[in-house]
Amino acid sequence: MDWKIFSTTFITIFIAEMGDKTQFAAFAASAQTKATVSVLLATVLALAIAGTLGVVGGSLVGQYIDPKKMKYFSGAAFMLMGLWILLKKS
Repeated sequence: MDWKIFSTTFITIFIAEMGDKTQFAAFAASAQTKATVSVLLATVLALAIAGTLGVVGGSLVGQYIDPKKMKYFSGAAFMLMGLWILLKKS
């Protein structure tokens, strides 16, 4: 286990998820029911599966594309989506 990679990944994902729409969806689902354990387990399972898909996908893509180039591509795609959201007419 590479603890430096683990801690960097954990902190990055934790900060990115705080205040994210996923957290608000879990908040809303939990507020609508008394079955909070069911909501918690469903949320954890959904995030685990989504994270697993990201890790597996990144591992596969990393075999064919230089990780440094992928980092720039991901950052650019993230910024473009943000601009699209800001400039999109409602």
